[in-house]
Amino acid sequence: MIYSIFNLIVDTVATILAGLLLLRFWMQAVRVRAPLAFGQFMFRLTDWLVLPLRRMLPGVGGYDWASLAGAALVALVSVGLELAIRSAFAPEPLILLALLSMVHWIIYGLIGLLFIEVIFSWVNPHAPLAPVVRAMNEPVMRPFRRLVPPIGGVDLSPLLVFLLLRIALYLADSLLLGLA
Repeated sequence: MIYSIFNLIVDTVATILAGLLLLRFWMQAVRVRAPLAFGQFMFRLTDWLVLPLRRMLPGVGGYDWASLAGAALVALVSVGLELAIRSAFAPEPLILLALLSMVHWIIYGLIGLLFIEVIFSWVNPHAPLAPVVRAMNEPVMRPFRRLVPPIGGVDLSPLLVFLLLRIALYLADSLLLGLA
């Protein structure tokens, strides 16, 4: 029971921190500016890790590699704490489990952004955050929008992307459970 509570705490903190770091990376990669209040929140919670990492990993090619490396470090620490508490600490599975955890977070983040975009399109397509979310989803959605044309004015490409992300999540979960 104590292990489960500790695991819940570590997983929650790691997921939030890594999610913000991955979002920070993605927003810069797709050239989307965060709304002011959210941007301040995101930068204040992640600058303590990103700024020192930037000294070692400067941005190259327009990508914030320090944010991505920070998410990888959070994954390593999270999985390391889990394994250490189980007393089954081994360096090989630690790196692989951390990588699979990051993939898990990325897929859930993309699914979340996809849901937010769909909800905005139904409820209020002109909401202040709608263009930001749409711009963050565009690199993922563009190839599928070419494959699946709108039918009767309804864009079904989010359904296809959601299905493919769920398949990727299933594969990542199967690998993660197989290793854990």
